[in-house]
Amino acid sequence: MTTAVASGTKILRIGTRGSRLARWQAEWVAAELGRHHQGLSVELVEIKTHGDRDRNSPLGAIGGTGLFTKEIQQAVLDRSVDIAVHSLKDLPTQGPLKLVLAAVPPREAVADALIAPVHRTLGGLPAGARVGTSSLRRRAQLLHLRPDLSVVTLRGNVDTRLSQALDGKLDGVMLAWAGLHRLGLDQHVTERLDPLVFLPAVGQGALAIECRRDDPATRELLASLDDPATHRAVLAERSVLAELEGGCTLPLGAWARDIVEGIGARGQLSLDAVVFDPDGRSYARVAVTGSRDDPLALGQEAARLLRARGADALLAQVLRKQGSDEPGPS
Repeated sequence: MTTAVASGTKILRIGTRGSRLARWQAEWVAAELGRHHQGLSVELVEIKTHGDRDRNSPLGAIGGTGLFTKEIQQAVLDRSVDIAVHSLKDLPTQGPLKLVLAAVPPREAVADALIAPVHRTLGGLPAGARVGTSSLRRRAQLLHLRPDLSVVTLRGNVDTRLSQALDGKLDGVMLAWAGLHRLGLDQHVTERLDPLVFLPAVGQGALAIECRRDDPATRELLASLDDPATHRAVLAERSVLAELEGGCTLPLGAWARDIVEGIGARGQLSLDAVVFDPDGRSYARVAVTGSRDDPLALGQEAARLLRARGADALLAQVLRKQGSDEPGPS
């Protein structure tokens, strides 16, 4: 549905990081707002975050939580921008109370992708092959499936990380398929991993659009971009993370989705979640289903079951390793 915006309406300012992927996401949001609201003017405002300023340190070593979001959120609170567009997997579960997650657009595919030009697949990589990732979750799952691999810390934007594999500096790199697809780089993917085998990050493939809670006009504009199925799925996933009191750099994977087939499927939401130790040797995993009407409760139930299976002890290992003198894991 397209609505007309009253003449004289102010320009809607979108706060975004400056990376090519972040700008693609913000430009997509701007285009969708223009498509839904005739006459609306949208302006992009580039904001540099802590994670952008430090592109070399492992994420766990520089704090992890909020590295790519805090400065943009502050710009919304300061009213220098009206909305913030984030990759939802970067958004901490505990944010400023004066902001609201106003819209979660339809989700891209959630899978992780391997780019390994020579050996092609995870199973095809030889023992000792060097695989790069910026994610502790990917590191743990890679080592769980292939403990004979050498997992290398890798930072930088999508193009920088991708080039490490394409130029032969590494045998492979792991990235989110969604980001590669959005940038038109998915032709380099040599294997798209089954998300039930290699669980994605909380919110992977989804965008988060925030605005001020006390800005009803902007909230109304953003409502047109919200996809209820995606929104409830990420709420369930984020609930797991929040209940375990973890940040987005922990080795935790989760994937929620509507159940669309089968007896009794109507109105049901499915959630798989897993927690690993830093090196992928031990893990706790659960699969739960529940009502679509209460995704938060479903995430809380998954977290309770993970705790019963030893998740707290696994996460304690992660925190000890991050607090040691060793380089932070990727």
